[in-house]
Amino acid sequence: MSQPIALRALLQRFPDFRFLLLARFLSVIAMLTQSVTLGWQVYSIARIDHTVDQSAFLVGMVGLIQFLPMFALVLLAGETADRYDRRKILMASIGLQLFCSSALAIEASSSHPSLIVIFAFAGLFGVARAFTMPASASLGPMLVPRDILPRAIGLNSLAMQTGMVVGPWVGGVLCAVSVPISYAAAGGLYCLAATSLCFIRANTKPEHRGGARLTLIAEGLTYVWSNKVVFGAISLDLFAVLLGGVTALLPVFARDILHVGADGFGLLRSAPAIGGGLMAFTLSVRPIHYNAGFWMLCAVAIYGVATVIFAVSTWLGLSLLMLALLGAADSVSVYVRQSLVQLLTPDAMRGRVSAVSSLFISASNELGEFESGVAARLLGPIGAAIFGGVGSVTLTGLWAWMFPALRRAHLFARLDDEPGAQSGSQNQKTPATTNG
Repeated sequence: MSQPIALRALLQRFPDFRFLLLARFLSVIAMLTQSVTLGWQVYSIARIDHTVDQSAFLVGMVGLIQFLPMFALVLLAGETADRYDRRKILMASIGLQLFCSSALAIEASSSHPSLIVIFAFAGLFGVARAFTMPASASLGPMLVPRDILPRAIGLNSLAMQTGMVVGPWVGGVLCAVSVPISYAAAGGLYCLAATSLCFIRANTKPEHRGGARLTLIAEGLTYVWSNKVVFGAISLDLFAVLLGGVTALLPVFARDILHVGADGFGLLRSAPAIGGGLMAFTLSVRPIHYNAGFWMLCAVAIYGVATVIFAVSTWLGLSLLMLALLGAADSVSVYVRQSLVQLLTPDAMRGRVSAVSSLFISASNELGEFESGVAARLLGPIGAAIFGGVGSVTLTGLWAWMFPALRRAHLFARLDDEPGAQSGSQNQKTPATTNG
């Protein structure tokens, strides 16, 4: 059976996973539609009274405001995902995101939208995201057997990358029409995502062995710290995107550097996901087995180089190409990180370990937006992007030296064919090996 047929069979044989995949796809579109709208609205309001650099700083503040509640709550959220029904947690989180979208739509409809109110709901959205990420990441492995989990991870990455293509485009187009309508569309997509989760019939409550919350949270942190392959992978992803991310600066590049307006802004936001989606499809058909750590390091270096070229480009075509390239490189990094976390972690601990991974992801995305805003305030938008790209390339060499186990890490070449593989910690081989 060919790999594409196997992918179709996976979706046919496991309807619960199919509904989860649909919910993730819809919620990613909703989240990015809302994110694009937030960035465009904040920048448009700020430009009335502030300079370009000051307005870019305020756009970066949106990322910080979303990150702070996630930083405060995500470890608790991970322990919660190891204690209670993960599907219900995910549904409640999506419900809160729906409330935020609705509130933002109402505020945007007023004659003078307030940045303070917008920032407040952005922070509440961060609370919802804190509980969404560990519950969602730990729910998938409960719905498919471990022997096909790598392929399921590839499908999940493909669905998310596809949503990351559609979401920014939808947000950019709707922003040009009406900001309130764009927020309302995000809310409608959240409704559909929650509905899809209602059709999951599997038991999604993990086996909880009891214990104090703080003790269990500390256990998850210890597990991540002691496994240098996993820690090296998620920390590399954190600092590379934290420094090299240009998402928060795209409104500035679209409006004041490339001069392409809201429609062009939507194209810029979609370009990384187009490259990432193509790479995710490739990985779902031909997963990485050997030299996974090496390819992750190469991908981060390519990510940095593409960021630098994007920073100095004044041609929309080249800018889109570089954004697509850095998106493809980021997709490789995400795939390797997710595979290591899901395959190495027992189910009873997946919520807590996924929470740590989610914390790193959140820091790289939301806190990275804040870093971009600060750097733009000091260096200008072009200088900030160059600084981040050079930093990502530098980190690649540093992490290759600091984490030799990551540099030599493999995934089992015949993992799909291991008949004795089981979920959890029993009879579970370590999929990461080293050459010596």
